[in-house]
Amino acid sequence: MNDLIGAWTWLTTAAHWQGEKGVWNRLGEHLYYSGVCLVIACLIALPLALWLGHLGKGGTLAVNLSNVGRAVPTLAVLILLSLTPLGAHEGVPTLIALVLFAVPPLLTNAYLGMREVDRPVVEAARGMGMSGWQLFRRVELPLAQPLLMTGLRTAGVQVVATATLAAMAGEGGLGRIITAGFGLSNTPQVIAGAFLVALLAVLVEGALVLVTRLTAPDRGAGRAARAAKRGPGSSAPASFGGTPRVAPADAAP
Repeated sequence: MNDLIGAWTWLTTAAHWQGEKGVWNRLGEHLYYSGVCLVIACLIALPLALWLGHLGKGGTLAVNLSNVGRAVPTLAVLILLSLTPLGAHEGVPTLIALVLFAVPPLLTNAYLGMREVDRPVVEAARGMGMSGWQLFRRVELPLAQPLLMTGLRTAGVQVVATATLAAMAGEGGLGRIITAGFGLSNTPQVIAGAFLVALLAVLVEGALVLVTRLTAPDRGAGRAARAAKRGPGSSAPASFGGTPRVAPADAAP
């Protein structure tokens, strides 16, 4: 209990929030590392996963290979990279380690989201004359969005929580508060630093949940897709994803 009271006292002391070693500066460093790593991981994983999911080829191998990477401890990767010539470049080992950690959930969820789109819906869209790009943009991507955003939330929270390891390589972030507390045998400071990291992870999760809701695909398109799968007897709108429904060329007059 005394340590918890001490942690609260540490957090409410204005001097601990100011300066180069203060909470605000460490928070900015933490967000910088996390944001850059997440963006790079998205640029690597999402185009590959969406493309493989659209083609339906090679995705299983890619997903399995990415999942193997989850078995490798991020701290071990960070230490090994720090011992290589890359360690001479500040921030690079942390960047690579966190990107490797963020890619698997992004790749797996985006690919599975594409492959779990109902095949009858895809065939119905093709029957309406959609091109491959239109099919991807108007049908597959909106219907894959829930799983895609799940992968983004998972990767985002994991990266924010794991970015504390940057302190092990002598870099910035909220992890420096924790390591400094260990160095000073200051348990309240360690608890305060851990609380800040946990709070940041929760806030990031909440922000990404909000983004998921704001970017949810139009439900009208989903209803139209289901109606197209049921057939012409349904009461669905006469369009799907903004493209007018076109009768097959060999349909009877």
